[in-house]
Amino acid sequence: MSRRVVVTGLGAITPIGNNVEEFWQGLKEKKVGIGPITYFDTTDYKAKLAGQVKDFDPKKHMDPKVAKRMEQFCQFAVVAAKEALSDAGIDMEKEDPYRVGVSVGSGIGSLQSIEREYKKLLEKGPGRVNPLLVPLMISNMAAGNVAIQYGLKGKCINVVTACATGTHSIGEAFRSIQYGEADVMVAGGTESSITPIGVAGFSALTALSTSEDPMRASIPFDKERNGFVMGEGAGIVILESLEHAQARGAKIYAELAGYGATCDAYHITSPAEDGSGAAKAMEVAIADAKMKPEDVDYINAHGTSTHHNDLFETKAIKLALGDYAGKVKISSTKSMIGHLLGAAGGVEFIACVKSIEDGFVHATAGLKVEDPECDLDYVKGEGVAMEVNCAISNSLGFGGHNATLLVKKFQG
Repeated sequence: MSRRVVVTGLGAITPIGNNVEEFWQGLKEKKVGIGPITYFDTTDYKAKLAGQVKDFDPKKHMDPKVAKRMEQFCQFAVVAAKEALSDAGIDMEKEDPYRVGVSVGSGIGSLQSIEREYKKLLEKGPGRVNPLLVPLMISNMAAGNVAIQYGLKGKCINVVTACATGTHSIGEAFRSIQYGEADVMVAGGTESSITPIGVAGFSALTALSTSEDPMRASIPFDKERNGFVMGEGAGIVILESLEHAQARGAKIYAELAGYGATCDAYHITSPAEDGSGAAKAMEVAIADAKMKPEDVDYINAHGTSTHHNDLFETKAIKLALGDYAGKVKISSTKSMIGHLLGAAGGVEFIACVKSIEDGFVHATAGLKVEDPECDLDYVKGEGVAMEVNCAISNSLGFGGHNATLLVKKFQG
């Protein structure tokens, strides 16, 4: 008998706000958090824009010495986890620490530490490389640092599936609770890769938008889209078994009811052209929740603003939902914050939970020129106030990884 799983806490660091309230308010107001990259000189780079986190000071949230021994992707995760744990009212003194786990992923880890130390290696030799380089760099350290900071001794994992990382991390946490391996999981994704090698690498792949207008750079499903805009941040949620949440009188935001994960097994960067892999992930998540396509009110699309992704995801939604695809509201959070890579699924899942709580579906900001091949309802113009009983969040990652989460209004 698998256990029911509910969402009781939310935490976010994003290009439009460093907490959930600011992030959600920004989405409702169609606030675009994209601008010129300030971390390094982009003169020789084709991509000039990114969704940077603003006014983030880790020392306000943790001991400065501790902050110094963490790269930014870990700092983002630790701070977002703090907000989520506090929001959920989790008191670790009252919990069995071995029943509280972590499933926080990062697609890349710290490119900053690699760049910094490689420069030292070339200029000053191997003896000058920071002894902490490896623990600063590796992607599992976000999960490790969250666990260390808050004394969480249960299952602690780092799922890495490129841009599907956050969604898979929440999905695997969901399964861990269903299966009885944990009562509480701190789950989501984090990323901070707006660095010279990160931007150069994605640019060389021709994946990044070359637009210099922040309002016309991340424009999912728009006919003029020409690539994604790199973003950064973290999205962390608290999942609990229903029994555990009710026993401590927790506020329940929503119920996580379905999870689907598939692989296209097709190409290292392009999704399957017929959308079949992503469609199957949606079908599996809907079936897992014992629901039907017609029950879905809202889809938070992966919607990266690359030509292939948006076209193939549109095909996938039609394949998964059939005739109903034209009736469902679909929008892309990336239209305002860019693509947070491993953190995307975390913040987009939070957007789905807030849509259910608030009865509002945010717009796909910047969508102006309709693409005849992307012909579904992408919430062009303004957001829509409507009852959202069931939402699904899609993520598709390089390597062909597809993940879908289904979250619904909680009914006791």
